[in-house]
Amino acid sequence: MLIGRDTSFLLIVDMQERLVPAVEHHDRVVTNAARLMTGAARLEVPVLLTEHYPKGIGPVVPALRERAPTNSVLEKIQFCALSEPACAKRFAALRRQQVVVAGTEAHVCVLQTALGLKQAGYEPYLVVDAVSSRRASDKETAITRLRDAGVSAVTTEMVLFEWLARGDTAEFRDLLPLIKSERLPAPTDPGAASEAPGHQPPARASPR
Repeated sequence: MLIGRDTSFLLIVDMQERLVPAVEHHDRVVTNAARLMTGAARLEVPVLLTEHYPKGIGPVVPALRERAPTNSVLEKIQFCALSEPACAKRFAALRRQQVVVAGTEAHVCVLQTALGLKQAGYEPYLVVDAVSSRRASDKETAITRLRDAGVSAVTTEMVLFEWLARGDTAEFRDLLPLIKSERLPAPTDPGAASEAPGHQPPARASPR
């Protein structure tokens, strides 16, 4: 199944200031998440981001926060984002079944969110070069488990090309430098990205 720009949304899980520096290859993971967000903004694919207990783990990292559409950051305390009522409501409001999932940590909140989405009837796609954990063995085990559960493994470039679908458009020409470069893209106007309806964050609880 190909990922469609009209049938999918991008979900960035818990890429937060006190967590991201501790995971493996964090610079590459942030860069690829930013590339996905930039492509989504150009192609009008909705973007949502989660923050797990931001009081303890901090907000979304600046490189992603500055690209986030208005009202797109959802606070949670459940490891599985879909188990958080406010998150589940926002996902359902988009009326899109395909979910492109990136974030940290691969073996905790990313894994539980992807499995929860799959169980609920969504089609999650795990972006393997935009997820990470503190230990490589945890990331690899998470990827294997998710594949065994029927979650499709994809890469950042695969997602961008599938969203584009063809190579003779202005969108393709605009995004070609993004596809060719592995550097952190320049920020875009967050208001240009797709926005989802407003939300009320859940009550805070104890950290993981």
